[in-house]
Amino acid sequence: MNLHGIVSNAIGTVNPFITAILKRSTGYTTSADGTQVPTYTTLTGAVQVQATSGKDIEHLNNLNIQGVFRTLYINGNWTGVVRADSKGGDVFTFPQIPGATAQNWKAVNVKETWPDWSSIIVVLQ
Repeated sequence: MNLHGIVSNAIGTVNPFITAILKRSTGYTTSADGTQVPTYTTLTGAVQVQATSGKDIEHLNNLNIQGVFRTLYINGNWTGVVRADSKGGDVFTFPQIPGATAQNWKAVNVKETWPDWSSIIVVLQ
């Protein structure tokens, strides 16, 4: 059952969805000097951006991940780092403050993932 689909319209009236550039990691290529260069498939879609809870920030701090965090709710199945698939994490481009310049945010923790939607913690790059 897609609970996100059921409640997203109601939530969107309080905290509107914003359009973001979605870069799904497809792995990497190796440059001539041997460095790995990430590769992405680029899409555009709507994301629900919310504050990250104190409990989630504490968890990330215990993993030694620091920075400016947001929690995204997004349709589809999105991921962070998947070493078995040689993928380095999805990147989302949206403004930190509505009307500001868009910035890159990298997936660092997947809270929930379902076939129809995902909840992801991203960090400002």
